[in-house]
Amino acid sequence: MTTTTSTTEEIKDQGHAPKYTRNQPFHSKVLVNELLTGAGSEKETRHVELSLEDGMTYLPGDAVGIIPENRPAAVEEVLKALNFTGDERVLDHYKVEISFEEAVRTRLAIGKLTRGSVGQFAKLAPGTDGLKDMVGPDNKARAEEYCWGREFVDLATEFPGIVTNPQQLFTVLSRLTPRMYSIASSQKAHPTNVQTTVRVVRYDAHGRERQGLASGHLGERADVGAGIPIFLHANQNFRLPEDSNAPVIMIGPGTGIAPFRSFLEEREALGEKGDNWLFFGEQREQLDFLYKEQLQTMHKNGVLKQLDTAFSRDQARKIYVQDRMQERAKDLYAWLERGAYFYVCGDATRMAKDVETALLDVIAKGSNGTLEHAEEYLATMKKQKRYQRDVY
Repeated sequence: MTTTTSTTEEIKDQGHAPKYTRNQPFHSKVLVNELLTGAGSEKETRHVELSLEDGMTYLPGDAVGIIPENRPAAVEEVLKALNFTGDERVLDHYKVEISFEEAVRTRLAIGKLTRGSVGQFAKLAPGTDGLKDMVGPDNKARAEEYCWGREFVDLATEFPGIVTNPQQLFTVLSRLTPRMYSIASSQKAHPTNVQTTVRVVRYDAHGRERQGLASGHLGERADVGAGIPIFLHANQNFRLPEDSNAPVIMIGPGTGIAPFRSFLEEREALGEKGDNWLFFGEQREQLDFLYKEQLQTMHKNGVLKQLDTAFSRDQARKIYVQDRMQERAKDLYAWLERGAYFYVCGDATRMAKDVETALLDVIAKGSNGTLEHAEEYLATMKKQKRYQRDVY
């Protein structure tokens, strides 16, 4: 899926420290990297499978940490803007000596520009016209406006000659950090690999082509056989019910489908009897129905008791997963009354809020109660860990 910012911890192996971590990752191989969306889709969504070493384990709901590199063209642009060759020697965050090119490629966040970086950059040349107007609390709005859609190369190009020593870049830029992706597979079904669902982010801004750091890496520079550093992260706050007979309702539009593919594969592999209901949404059924064949097969053979889809652009009025929830309100409430667990994965900004609003409405209607009663009902579900979200 999509990058997740859930509270996570590195997976522990029988109480011991994990062998592989963000600082000591496993050098995985790309086994599969295929396009899920059809030609003509407005989105580029990929299914990626990565090798694991014996002893590396995960559970449905966990995440895989991917440590990407900045793309070569972007690295070259930064070196050119700073007027360095890249052969210069610098010390990384652990005081290991490496080339400046390697630092820019693998250690420093040269992508999305931040206000903090602008402030640190300005400290190298106090009083510089244009820069001094973006420093300090009074100029926060101006700095934020400048940063929107820009990367470090834009700043370095507009204000040349300010970085005089390559080592200074470690004070200006933050560290390149891993990106977390919800795992889209069950290890019961796929013992030797981990799978995820990635939306490749590409856009134009301020006259340059841009792309997401990890999604661009996976979209362009992670062919089958390529190596990529990874580690596994546990997410104890997003777990299938311990009771294998408990019903499960999953709301996963777009790449939010990832953990629910993992949930369904796990329940199928274990032969669990609990009913499963999935709501999936995207733009167009013909182009954007991720894992369509697998989900329809699961529906046909009963692993998925209910499969509701919402394709927003297939009709004049846009229809979303929360609209489908409202249409199925009576049955949804009946499932909740049977003790169903309710899961949401995906966009935190709008979707997750709209889904919660729809859920409260479903509860209020189903119980002939007020919104206040529905909020109490949902609060009880949260205490029972029957309402879980993995949003980003």
